[in-house]
Amino acid sequence: MIYADKSDKAMNKCVNFEDTLYILNVRIRMIKDLLRLDIESYLFYHQTIKDIEFISSTLDTMTEKFLTNINFLDRETEADNILDAEWQFSQLLNEITNNSPYSPKFYPESTLCIEKLRKDSLNRKKQIEESSISAEQILSVPVVTHAELNELLGSAKNQG
Repeated sequence: MIYADKSDKAMNKCVNFEDTLYILNVRIRMIKDLLRLDIESYLFYHQTIKDIEFISSTLDTMTEKFLTNINFLDRETEADNILDAEWQFSQLLNEITNNSPYSPKFYPESTLCIEKLRKDSLNRKKQIEESSISAEQILSVPVVTHAELNELLGSAKNQG
């Protein structure tokens, strides 16, 4: 889904959720593949950390745009897509933590970074899920109650 971002003062910028999330998932798979290769991990460590921070930052932006734009035509699908990307991201964080070349066992400094990214991901998931529940509740509340509808129909019959 594409929508215009009104917060950009210079111009309205379009954000394509589907394509952006696709690219993030490709980047996540690329890092997962990197973890499986027999490489000199120290050559890629800093870039890999930057990459996962970038993914998290982009998911922050996507979540913020999702939460502030209630006019999505298919809000539930977009929520599912973001939550799926978050799940893929959390799986990546788990893989990094568990016996990867970048695990805290080999890079103790990664512990704080990974835990922060994991916490940020959980917060985004919670916000999206709460937003979806709120939207469902709003949609389930009738605009006109049954009593009001009966009163309106009853007064229309009396007038006609």
